[in-house]
Amino acid sequence: MDEATTQAQHTQTVLRRSLPYYGWYIAITLALTETISWGIVYYAFSVFLTPMQADLGWTRSELTGGFSLSLLVTGLMAFPVGAWIDKHGPRLLMTLGSIGACILMIAWSQVTNLVAFYLIWIGLGACAAAILYEPAFAVIAQWFKKDRGTALAVITFAAGLASTIFLPLSDALLHAFGWRTAVLLLGLFLGIVTIPLHVLILRRRPDGLGLQATGETHPQSEVSLRNALRSPVFWLLTLSFGLAALATAAIRVHFIPLLIGSGISASTAAFATGTIGIMQVIGRVIFAPLERRWSSGVLVVGVFALQAISMIVLLVGQAPALIGIFIVLFGMAQGAITLARPALLAELYGSTHYGRISSVMAIFLTLATTIAPIGASLIFDTAHSYQPVLWLVLIIATIASFTAFSAKRYAS
Repeated sequence: MDEATTQAQHTQTVLRRSLPYYGWYIAITLALTETISWGIVYYAFSVFLTPMQADLGWTRSELTGGFSLSLLVTGLMAFPVGAWIDKHGPRLLMTLGSIGACILMIAWSQVTNLVAFYLIWIGLGACAAAILYEPAFAVIAQWFKKDRGTALAVITFAAGLASTIFLPLSDALLHAFGWRTAVLLLGLFLGIVTIPLHVLILRRRPDGLGLQATGETHPQSEVSLRNALRSPVFWLLTLSFGLAALATAAIRVHFIPLLIGSGISASTAAFATGTIGIMQVIGRVIFAPLERRWSSGVLVVGVFALQAISMIVLLVGQAPALIGIFIVLFGMAQGAITLARPALLAELYGSTHYGRISSVMAIFLTLATTIAPIGASLIFDTAHSYQPVLWLVLIIATIASFTAFSAKRYAS
């Protein structure tokens, strides 16, 4: 090796050390694109549920059936997406997901046929699998070790505001232009922002840029997919997180119609639902330092119990004060759950096979969130009241707490 080559390599090393670690650029990029993707592909649907029902003449069950189909497809796509991220990285996959989501949002804005509506949401489910939390968390597991918790917090703190930003924004667009133009504008915005960011910033692995993932403070075991699936703790955690997801999805999709049905205006309902996102961020801010004092297992049990308590508050009544207390408790619980799951899985099983291990759990969680909206709609259509739904959600959230407690005891 000649002197010029050695000098050039030395210069590159000095430059790398003087610049921020590239993984932080990826984390910040994903914080922005996750916020937009969650806000538009997931949360905005609840704003358009009532006006679509009035305009198209379809029942609430038929409309939420399309949304549930998308969640089902997202779950079915979880494993191939996780395997792709483990092997090839996120750049191509998340870029194509953003392109597809943009096109399908535009198609949704023009839909007049129920079958076409279902096909659109099936496609959006596949796109969601490629652009929402699962691939983003797998990327962070690849790029970070010691600072993994901080990087996850950066993404989830920002994306926790997705509902806070996009529910009021969607409602404002709805009242200004009608639901079709509102959906069209949201789809265009998603494409304009997320597609170039995914293309330009995302990279496969740190070694592709001559870097190493941020170091660990202690040795970390790397568990294979087969060994993870043989662990009873994994399946107990999957059950508890799945039940919690079932309870969450039933409430999140129907919270605006529930508030409207209790006499609250649509705009106020959208604003109130959006504040859940603020509480999610607060929940993550509280959860992060507590993780240094108590084990993740203890915190997960507490968070699931908090979710159950929030449902008791909503069952007492829908007075403004009670709704406010519910939003605080429910939002904090959801924020902590989102941060706890990837941190706990990475802590237990390592990063090498994280995408596939996490995707197996995600399949069951997505199946739960698929069942919840349509199930809640069917109960509402039969009872003409959300009261039976609230009681069922409380029971499910309580069981989730006991299951998480069992997983903690088994692990210890």
